[in-house]
Amino acid sequence: MSVTDAKSILTEMETLGTEQARKTYQRHGVGDKVYGVSYADLGKFQKKLKTNHKIALDLWASGFHDAQVLACMIADPQQADSASLDKWSKTLSNYVITDAFSGYVAKSSLAQTKAEAWIKSDKEWISSAGWNIIGTLAKNDTSLADAWFAECVAAIERDLQTSKNRTRHTMNNTLIAIGARNPRLQAKALATAKRIGKVVIDHGLTNCKTRDAVATLQGDSQRKTKSSGGVIRKPAN
Repeated sequence: MSVTDAKSILTEMETLGTEQARKTYQRHGVGDKVYGVSYADLGKFQKKLKTNHKIALDLWASGFHDAQVLACMIADPQQADSASLDKWSKTLSNYVITDAFSGYVAKSSLAQTKAEAWIKSDKEWISSAGWNIIGTLAKNDTSLADAWFAECVAAIERDLQTSKNRTRHTMNNTLIAIGARNPRLQAKALATAKRIGKVVIDHGLTNCKTRDAVATLQGDSQRKTKSSGGVIRKPAN
């Protein structure tokens, strides 16, 4: 597996791609510009490349879906800059690359700033990326205040049902992620999910399902109660 530069990687990707994988990607909304490289092979590239921002930039510029997924896997979050992230966000065209991209941005110091800006976008994939980032921050960033996430919950309640298809999906998942952060936010998210009601998402030709936020949050609450001996402990400030 040659990993000397983006050109050699793209050449190897072309040989590794399969028609079956291309069809699978396309069933999930990926366009025609895809080699059909498996995630197992992308993982092998990542293992060899580790973090390589220069190659990541070149891979993204190729426009090939699998190359852009790998770019998000090896790009250096510390070298992320605002202009480049905005440029990349404008090329998002399906949920697979949007998820990969938002996962990368969530590791950068610009995560909160970009999330706050992108959730206001009327572009489905940009707003989806913003909500994805917030969900990831809810899981991973313990430094952020509950008040900020409470504002996000309020925005979800206000806008979810009138947002675009995939944005609704990410907002629903983000509400669940915020609720899993601690008991205080769990109660707020659960009450919000009940008021929002059923969330309907068109998942196209895939077998993907929309998670029931109420059932999921109630289940999380019950598991936490059992694990704490029947007492939900007050979170640290």
